[in-house]
Amino acid sequence: MPDRLLHSIKFPEDLRKIPEDRLPQLSRELRDFIINIVAVKEGHLGASLGVVELTIALHYVFNTPEDLLIWDVGHQAYGHKILTGRKDIFDSNRRLNGISGFPKRSESEYDAFGTGHSSTAISAALGMAIASQLTGAVHRQHIAVVGDASIASGMAFEALNHAGVTSTNLLVILNDNAIGIDPSVGALKDYLTKVTLDGAPETDNVFEALNFNYSGPIDGHDISKLISELNRLKDIKGPKLLHVITKKGKGLRQAEEDQVKYHAPGKFDAETGDLLPKDRTTVLPPKFQDVFGKTLVELAGKNEKIVGITPAMPTGSSLKFMMDAFPERAFDVGIAEQHAVTFAAGLATQGLTVYCNIYSTFLQRAYDQLIHDVCLQDLPVIFCLDRAGIVGEDGATHHGIFDLAYLNCIPNLMIFAPRNEIELRNILYTTQLELKHPIAIRYPRGRGTILDWKVPFSEIKMGHAETLKSGSTIAVLSIGAIASNVSAAIESLDDSSTVGHFDMRFLKPLDEALLHQIFSEYTHIITVEDGVINGGFGSVISQFAVRHQYHNKIEILGIPDCFPEHGTVTELHDLAGISSEKILKAIKSFH
Repeated sequence: MPDRLLHSIKFPEDLRKIPEDRLPQLSRELRDFIINIVAVKEGHLGASLGVVELTIALHYVFNTPEDLLIWDVGHQAYGHKILTGRKDIFDSNRRLNGISGFPKRSESEYDAFGTGHSSTAISAALGMAIASQLTGAVHRQHIAVVGDASIASGMAFEALNHAGVTSTNLLVILNDNAIGIDPSVGALKDYLTKVTLDGAPETDNVFEALNFNYSGPIDGHDISKLISELNRLKDIKGPKLLHVITKKGKGLRQAEEDQVKYHAPGKFDAETGDLLPKDRTTVLPPKFQDVFGKTLVELAGKNEKIVGITPAMPTGSSLKFMMDAFPERAFDVGIAEQHAVTFAAGLATQGLTVYCNIYSTFLQRAYDQLIHDVCLQDLPVIFCLDRAGIVGEDGATHHGIFDLAYLNCIPNLMIFAPRNEIELRNILYTTQLELKHPIAIRYPRGRGTILDWKVPFSEIKMGHAETLKSGSTIAVLSIGAIASNVSAAIESLDDSSTVGHFDMRFLKPLDEALLHQIFSEYTHIITVEDGVINGGFGSVISQFAVRHQYHNKIEILGIPDCFPEHGTVTELHDLAGISSEKILKAIKSFH
């Protein structure tokens, strides 16, 4: 009977009552449950399917939540959520007011640590393990599940290096499936591949060299072996590492065969596994990431000095296009944002034109390198910040809402936000002509609005804004793609003659000549941004007004002082007050 075992499980204590020989059946049921929900509701599929047996074994052997279990990144935690009290509400996953797609401490006591960015689990688990020593909780277990792509990150190595000189009760489980979102890269990946093919290496083991008790590799889909080995490791003192081999997408043929696409496949047929057919009759505008990727290939074909960098996001950033066309000039450096930025700086010192593509939320991880290694030395690196602004269902860990604020305070750095695809195309062209300073170009997730975007290049004048519509009383100043919400709001007015709309384009350098004109001609100023209000675009405009002793009425629209949760971009824009409807309301309040 389908769901016979899974139906009886609400919490792990129920799981532990099931005979071990019936756990393979539970694995099949849990996989089917995940597939059927994600097929309709969407989400991260492949990673969770790959750790079904491991998830069951961990909760079966360890006394969670007393024993602390941390899932690095959290893409693979769907089975964990289903077995820890959230099965009945799992269909609300990633929906507004529903459960998060990632582990979250405020959501469940079984989520020992909130994760969303990779490579944090070992550090957090080590902190917990040392806390247990200090508080006398000597029997508590501390488990960090880390992927082979994540463990190659600098932060993970820093944690391993520290843990190796402690006597903590720490277990690191290396979930080795040879892929993160895209295939894993680097020397450590090659080493793990050799270990997988040859068994435990006869030569020095890199983890044993760091004083970890290494075991494996073992089959991560053999639940009996997993349970046996986890039970053995429970009684071994000191830091341990269990190397398990899994297959991302296990149990769904298409997810096993196309692991990149089925990382987060969107809607698909749960019975066949096939992606649902798309409406091929409707021609859609391009994704901003594809405008970046295809334009860079076009420019690189004419400029041999152009190189591209991404930290483990070749497909998501569309740098994959350049990696295919010019493999010797495009680099996936793995989950290593700090290295990516300083690597870009090194290339720039030698006269190369460097496009470093990092998701806005992940550039936060390389802030020191951005300041000290690039901007302090005034190196003309071109940062392309994908997924800027509200990103939707991935939620608080992934929204790119802080970049305008955290970049604005850095000397020498120019900041540009294209309004549309053509603007993005033209700034990419402009920056490879003769760039003298570093620049950050931020653009949103998803599609633009222009079908015919591949037009002849046009140079953009640095620090120059654009007047989109003239008015007389109310001036709306926007930056970036949020301009489309402003335009929609203005167009819905019965009489829009009093309202002007200005696309500032550059946060740095500001178009001060136009700002003086605006503050002289308009009595009311509204600023709109898809970033945080504190320290962001509106704050910069207010500082300009104070500096020049203007007394115009100013209203700042943007993300309030909170971490927006998960939901659709439209829903979250409305909650933040930057939807076209909320912008219209602000305009009307001044009418």
